[in-house]
Amino acid sequence: MKPGSEFRRLFHSFEHTAFRLETYDQYDVSSENEPLRKFLAGEPDDLSWMQSWLSMLDEGKAEGRRFLRVRVVTRPLTDYSRFGVWCSEFTGRAGEDIRYLPRDQAGQLPTHDYWLFDSRTLVRMHFDDHVSFLGGEVIEDPVEIVRHNYWRDAAWHHAIRREDFAEE
Repeated sequence: MKPGSEFRRLFHSFEHTAFRLETYDQYDVSSENEPLRKFLAGEPDDLSWMQSWLSMLDEGKAEGRRFLRVRVVTRPLTDYSRFGVWCSEFTGRAGEDIRYLPRDQAGQLPTHDYWLFDSRTLVRMHFDDHVSFLGGEVIEDPVEIVRHNYWRDAAWHHAIRREDFAEE
């Protein structure tokens, strides 16, 4: 599944929860290049580049749907990870619950990213060598779906709430 409308549709059609496990310390997202530069320079940002995501989170929250995310991070944090913590302040207000898991505590979690919608629709995410998103692969194998649900639960159990992590 290539990035685009089919993938976006999953974010509007799930009923209860959308969960993301992030395993990289940096991603190459062209729309984030200038905001990342501003963040590192201490310049103000109007967040216009993230408005569609924030609107979708607001809409989901109003409908009683939950967006959950665990970011596996290396300490000390990379500049990109620090930027992610900053961004999560705004996504959190809009309804996304993001938590952080230090890499040395990640145990047997996978080293790949995925989205899990309503505990039954699994999309394994694929990236190139520069960590640019190439697309998602819908996995229908029930054993793999159960395994990813287990990993979600383990990651969530050990992860640190954004507010607590940001204070560290």
